Amino acid sequence: MSLEARLATGTIGVAVARSLRAPGDLFGFAERRNPKRAFLFVSKVLGRHIPVAPSVMRAATRDLAAAIPADLPGPVLVVGMAETAIALGAGVQQDYVAATGRTDVVYLPTTRHPLGSLLWLTFEEEHSHATRHLLHAPVDPALAAPARGARSLVLVDDEASTGKTFLNLAHAFREAGLAPERIVLATLTDWSGGEAARALGASNATLLEGRYAWTPNPGAPLPEMPSVDVTARGAHSPDPARDWGRLGVREHRRPSIAALAPRPGERILVLGTGEYVFPPFLLAEALEAAGADVRFSAVTRSPIAVGHAIETALAFGDNYGLGIPNFLYNVTREPYDRILICVETGRAALDPALVAALGARVVEDGELYA
Repeated sequence: MSLEARLATGTIGVAVARSLRAPGDLFGFAERRNPKRAFLFVSKVLGRHIPVAPSVMRAATRDLAAAIPADLPGPVLVVGMAETAIALGAGVQQDYVAATGRTDVVYLPTTRHPLGSLLWLTFEEEHSHATRHLLHAPVDPALAAPARGARSLVLVDDEASTGKTFLNLAHAFREAGLAPERIVLATLTDWSGGEAARALGASNATLLEGRYAWTPNPGAPLPEMPSVDVTARGAHSPDPARDWGRLGVREHRRPSIAALAPRPGERILVLGTGEYVFPPFLLAEALEAAGADVRFSAVTRSPIAVGHAIETALAFGDNYGLGIPNFLYNVTREPYDRILICVETGRAALDPALVAALGARVVEDGELYA
């Protein structure tokens, strides 16, 4: 199957070789506000740029987990790529553990938020709007030992195009002294035709495999990118003492919905913020299980133009105190009875313009478990 989209700066076309679902149910096209790479594959199952039912996102993580060999040499370290694939990676790790019953699987996402002296390694994502990734070393000995001694790596991202970012991460691991026996690349869509995995000698776990071709429009002006390439501590930096995953995790805490009292059929949107997405996703999942009609999405620093898969965009200040713009796509107030914005930085750090635009209730991290 072939699909294409004509963007302002060029034409993006894809040829789908294999897909577990209808390709149109997995992704759409959009245009990045980024001169280094002008096109974007927008996932329809990820809960980042397009609101999605938690059950749809869970089905995707479960399918990806099922494609990962159950007998990988342990310990296994699962790495989710910031910021888009943090919740995806956590869900894959959680579903892999549930399916296999293993107790030696640690989840550790990359981040753009330094946590003091806990840095393990860094690597680059050259085409990104935010190029530098950090990976922190677990502090808990029960997590540090299996992470540093991992015999298998599962690297999770929403898509693979050339595989260069995966290669950079694998090289950084080798430089840090970790030489795994097995590597698995787990992606929702693999546009490298399997070459990303082959370049690493890795297994490939994906919902869709194909190839893409980008044809630029001669003379088209390059898009201007907002200044979001910041990897630093801000005025509201994450607190390592309240870590949900940046320092490693085996089991994810289940949030309580008692204080939210969802009504059957109530239309609720749950929003994560930046890298703080998996605890909000678990909240959305719990609300859906209680009978509410729930969608999940998240605030992002990724600058994308309106058009194609991006119907609306809101811009506002980030809640980490980095002084960069953040964005929310495909969200308006009207379809929902309630909108919940979840933050790890405290409600005072959130731009009041976003709260006002959505008529939202802000939920702090500690309130999820009350």
